Parts: sequence; structure tokens; C-alpha cells
Amino acid sequence: MPASINLSTLTTLGLGGPAPSLTVAATDDEICAAVAEADFAGAPLLVVGGGSNLVIADEGIAGPVVQVANTGVSAVRDGDDLLVTAAAGVNWDELVAQFCGEGWSGIEFLSGIPGSTGATPVQNVGAYGMEVSEVLENVTVFDRATRGVQLLHTDQLQLGYRSSVLRGSDRAVVLRIQMRLSRRETPVKYAELAKSLGVAPGESVPPAVVRECVLGLRRSKGMVLDPGDPDSRSAGSFFTNPLLSAEQAREADGRIRGALGSDVSYPHFPAGDRVKLSAAWLIERAGFGKGFHLGAGAGVSTKHTLALVNRGGTTRDLVNLARYIRDGVVAKFGVTLIPEPVFVGVTLD
Repeated sequence: MPASINLSTLTTLGLGGPAPSLTVAATDDEICAAVAEADFAGAPLLVVGGGSNLVIADEGIAGPVVQVANTGVSAVRDGDDLLVTAAAGVNWDELVAQFCGEGWSGIEFLSGIPGSTGATPVQNVGAYGMEVSEVLENVTVFDRATRGVQLLHTDQLQLGYRSSVLRGSDRAVVLRIQMRLSRRETPVKYAELAKSLGVAPGESVPPAVVRECVLGLRRSKGMVLDPGDPDSRSAGSFFTNPLLSAEQAREADGRIRGALGSDVSYPHFPAGDRVKLSAAWLIERAGFGKGFHLGAGAGVSTKHTLALVNRGGTTRDLVNLARYIRDGVVAKFGVTLIPEPVFVGVTLD
């Protein structure tokens, strides 16, 4: 019989109120059955994995919770490559560690990212110049409309910067993913990582070496889960880097130069037909540096401007801080930051 749960125990933020029941689904069949049962009953269902990307209301939710906890990893050779299939409930970083340790390349740049494997395609997880879309072959899902299992290939997922057809939709629950890894070392794209590795951008390094360097960088920013590091009590990067049209980028440029001086330089990068700005840079220059807080309950990480940390407060404390920062950036630079976590029962608006 499913037991009641306090949702704060399921999130890396340690925030969230009660839910009437929790079903820990350890197999594909259990996941499908639990989700279908809730849907048949018309219950407002919350499906969770590792809880690393969730902001849940203090009041909790009225409906049941299903935790995806299926496990299992298999791999088959495909020429010089390796096709890896992993259940959605597998711990992502443990999966990365396993294949980096065996010399397979492609996901080493995504080391240290908390949460479960099933979440990675939903928001097209990325870090240090690499996104999971670059290795993803397909995703197996439970389709809640048809109540059937469906295989979605990468080109059906509309993968973009921190986005996919699965994000923001309740239609499907990820059951497993398949990735293609290689013995060929992946070139290092990200300047900060290349500098830490002592190589030039574009050069290659063994995946195990890249992994250790990435973990070191993430730890220095409080981005690796660590009970001894209060700055890791977060949902990771709270805001995505803004993607602006050419016109919006020109307007933002004028606002930035008007606020900080005509000769100011700031990080901006081409992203297809748009321009990507640095959310961290905007937040800091708007006056919200590392350690900033409104009250004692929540604050900006002392190590990384993009992480908002639970300091023993409530979801309301965190949301008020996030709203204050978002509105402050809009007021100064005219750029609206978009939250990266999934909000449940609460909103910034």
C-alpha cells in the first residue's frame, strides 16, 4: 500500500510539502501500471526521478506521487561504437562514471550532474560544451494518452537548449534511453575546461581525465551533491542562459551599455539565429552576487551565481528570492530570465 510522503525528502533542495501517497516503481511494468492507475482515477499525478530539478510548493500536492526507480544497464558493440541502454531510474553520474572508467567517450563532460538518467533527454541536459542530444539515439516512453509503450528517436524529440518535446508536457513518462558512445576521444570545446585540463580548445583528452576535471570544477561551484557543502542544497542552475532574437539582442546591448558604460564587454555567443547571453553575468551585474539573500531562508550560492540555495527556509523563501532576482535583471537590462527547474504548485508569476 503506497505510503504518504513529505516531498522535501525527494528533492535536492530539501523543499516541498506533503503528498498523500508515494509509489516507488522499480520496473517498467510497475511504472506503467502506477501511472495508468492514477490517470484512470483522474488524480493529479506527480512523477519524480532524482528530484534534482524540482521546486515544490510548501503546501505539497493533493495527488499521488510515482517515483521512477527502475534499474538496469546494457551495452552492445556497434562497429567501433557502443550502444548503451539505461533504465530511467539509474543514477546518471554513476552511469557516466562506469563508461568513462571503461574508456568510452561522449558523456564525460556531463559528469557530476545529479538526478536520474530518465531526466536527461527531457531538458536535454548539457554542461561544458556538450549536450546529451549529441549521443542520444532514442528514448522509450510510456504514452499516457494511448497507455502504450513507444520508442521515440532523437529526431522526434525536438531537442534544443534545455528543451525537448517532453519538457513541460505530461503526455509521456521516460522508461529508458539509448546512447551511442565512442572510443574516439571527444574534443574539448569549453574554454574554462580546456584551461583546467591544460589543453587548447579542440584538443582531446581521455574521458576519465575529463571526468575528474569536470568534477573538480563542479565541486568548486557547489554543483556536486555533498552533505558537507551547504551550497549544494540547490536545484543546480536556477535560470537558463537567455536566448535572444537579433532585435532583442540589440535592445539588450543598448540597455547593458547604458547601465554599465559604452565600452563594457560582456559574454554573448551565437546560437543559430539567436544570441545567447550569460545569465550569471546578468545576475551579478544587476547587483545579486554570490551570497546575496533577502532573508535567512534562501540565498544565492557563495560559489556560483546561478544556484539558489535552501538555507533552512521554505519554498516561498526561494521563490521570492528568484522572483526578486528575475525582476531586478529585467529592470536593469530588459532581459527576462527563465527558470530551469520544474515548478509544482508554485510559480514566479
